[in-house]
Amino acid sequence: MTTGDGDCDGAAPAFTRAFVEGLRSSAAARHGGASAVPDLPEYDYRDRAELDSLIQLSRPQSFRLGTGASIFTQALLPAVLSAKHEVVLVTCFWAKSRTLSSLGATLVELARRRQRAAASSAGRGQGQGEGAPPLRVRICLSSRSFFQRLFHPSSRDGYVYPPSAWPTQLGLPSRDVIEAGNIDLVVKSLFFLPFSVMHPKFLVVDRRRAFIPSCNVSWESWLEGCLEISSPPAGPDAVGGLLEFYRRTWEKGLCHAIPGVAASSASAAGDATGRTDEPSHVGVAAIVSPAQVTVSLSELEPVTTVWLPSSHHCNPQFRPFPWQTAVSPPATPLNVALLQLLETAQRDVFIETPNLTAAPAITAILCALSRGVDVTIVTSRNMMLLEQLVTAGTTTTWCVWRLIARYQSLRACRPGNRERTALGPDEDLEAQHQAVAPGCLRISYFHPRESGVAVADEEPVHSHLKLMIVDGQFTVLGSGNLDRASWYTSQELGVLLCGSAVAEKVRAAVDKVLLEARLDVIFDSTTCA
Repeated sequence: MTTGDGDCDGAAPAFTRAFVEGLRSSAAARHGGASAVPDLPEYDYRDRAELDSLIQLSRPQSFRLGTGASIFTQALLPAVLSAKHEVVLVTCFWAKSRTLSSLGATLVELARRRQRAAASSAGRGQGQGEGAPPLRVRICLSSRSFFQRLFHPSSRDGYVYPPSAWPTQLGLPSRDVIEAGNIDLVVKSLFFLPFSVMHPKFLVVDRRRAFIPSCNVSWESWLEGCLEISSPPAGPDAVGGLLEFYRRTWEKGLCHAIPGVAASSASAAGDATGRTDEPSHVGVAAIVSPAQVTVSLSELEPVTTVWLPSSHHCNPQFRPFPWQTAVSPPATPLNVALLQLLETAQRDVFIETPNLTAAPAITAILCALSRGVDVTIVTSRNMMLLEQLVTAGTTTTWCVWRLIARYQSLRACRPGNRERTALGPDEDLEAQHQAVAPGCLRISYFHPRESGVAVADEEPVHSHLKLMIVDGQFTVLGSGNLDRASWYTSQELGVLLCGSAVAEKVRAAVDKVLLEARLDVIFDSTTCA
């Protein structure tokens, strides 16, 4: 498969070949062992067609940063208003917030617009009133409250909220408002005890346009990111691959074509709404964040796009005692890809993650450093401490401290800091690590930029962005953190884009926000003796 970024033509196929082999090996090992609970979503990675549904093409449109409220009101909700045939909104956490209020207002406005359009069409005698197909709207969530999680049905069919619960429990418009706009709304939740949230977040509009944000429908003022892509003019369609992930998790009966809509009509609607210059203020009150940045990617050619699903797992496989051997993480596409990227990195790795408690990821970072790869990490201090302790038995602060200590031990053995002696057979492994000097390590905590004494409205207080950029060629975004919950229990979805142009623009946008006095550098090997 080729990409639109010429200098990545060799890197993308090499990565995808190794990625495919890694998935096939893990699938063969799994199917050769004892039977296990089926994944959700379930893919057979021994099947070439299944693998093809993960490795596709997309047209990048934009990347933006801000808070959840600013991203929803300036990007996602205007896209919802532009929908002609179908809206699929998937989120994890659902809470009373400015974002939720804006979503409810958007659905009200959408219903009114459709009602007016139907009346206008009927008045012109075009016959598009009562006989027009409804707008399909599917809203999927996982966590709404403690008791909702505690008593949630364990079925993979989840729980479908009755229309009477839309305004009372969910903060959405009433059934009368929705039906008046000829909207077919279904709201569904999935959760599995003890910790298995469905963590992915995405929006698909008319099956031609997709958004992958890091934010939930919630109240937190955190730094978030959002990638927008659209279907390519030809070739395997990444938006279709995202819908396939949705189908396998949330709506197994999803039709390949939107019910009641011709394929040509859906395609035309997608083309018409695939622009990124739609006015954000039309129909939606825009919320502005001091940390918002938007970069256009629409001038780029289609790029190789790899979906990285990660099934939930009910068993967290805790090993709380020192004498117990750590359990390898599930060989999901997301875990396999992240480890592979870290293992094959040659120059530099940039990581931004809300928390850092996944032992396999930390070990892979240290191995990359030992090969001379420079690593930059941005994370958050004291973010979701209770969740960290419950799901990981440790905290980001402790894991960062241990990472620095292990790195300093590695540096102490670098070439030139020890006497040259003959190496025995048992020292071969150590010699491999000392063949080159360790790479540079820089770790920072995100903090809000202060405006005078008080923190400005919608100034992010933590970073919730999930991002990895490797060698300026591979960009991973999505829902997955480098914490134990994402690696062992939660359902996740990552997306990998191949190409230096995408990586460069995303990194520039992130740097613009971070370097505006929002970083507390706690370790920088270039300034240490």
